[in-house]
Amino acid sequence: MKSNTRKIVMIGMLSALAFVLTCLGNLIPIKVAGFLDYDPKDIIIVIAGFILGPISAIIITIITALLELVTISTTGIIGFVMNVISSAFFAVTASLIYQKKRTLSGAIIGLICGVVAMCLAMMLWNYLITPLYMAGTSREMIAKMLPTVFLPFNLVKGSANAALAMLLYKPVVNAMRRARLLDKIESKKSETKALLIIACAVIVVICVLSFLVLGGVI
Repeated sequence: MKSNTRKIVMIGMLSALAFVLTCLGNLIPIKVAGFLDYDPKDIIIVIAGFILGPISAIIITIITALLELVTISTTGIIGFVMNVISSAFFAVTASLIYQKKRTLSGAIIGLICGVVAMCLAMMLWNYLITPLYMAGTSREMIAKMLPTVFLPFNLVKGSANAALAMLLYKPVVNAMRRARLLDKIESKKSETKALLIIACAVIVVICVLSFLVLGGVI
């Protein structure tokens, strides 16, 4: 019972944190192609998947998307579906692989596969669903945008979120341990340090610059 209660508390906390990040991402004024926003909630969702498993990642994905639907969303139920698909493919793929190989390399492989899975899923669903809520946009127009707009955008978004998840994983875990929500995490090895942090920081910078280019700012 104690373990289940702690897990419910962690799911609630991480869902709230993911929603806060969604709200902060919504404040970014830059939009790619006039309607695509950067959404950082997947950072927390994939960290939750690493800590609690893929089922918890799905639960947090749905809770966060529902909170967005009833508060700040302008795309209604279609936006809700797209949010769930995007976050679930990224976080669940990454956490499933990490569950099988709970090492640094397992986390990196999982995140890379998560980005690829999310990009492929969103290519399909953007093709199928985007014409339903973008008035005057035909499926043929969307098909032309897939390799030039949707793929680069999702690749940049996914890569940024993956790199930030690697940087924030330890701080989030340590905070939960201090709050006594987690007893034990994988052994503390010092491999993750300078080189990984530098690499992730470089990826984030590259992604920010790429997002500015896609948004027409630079």
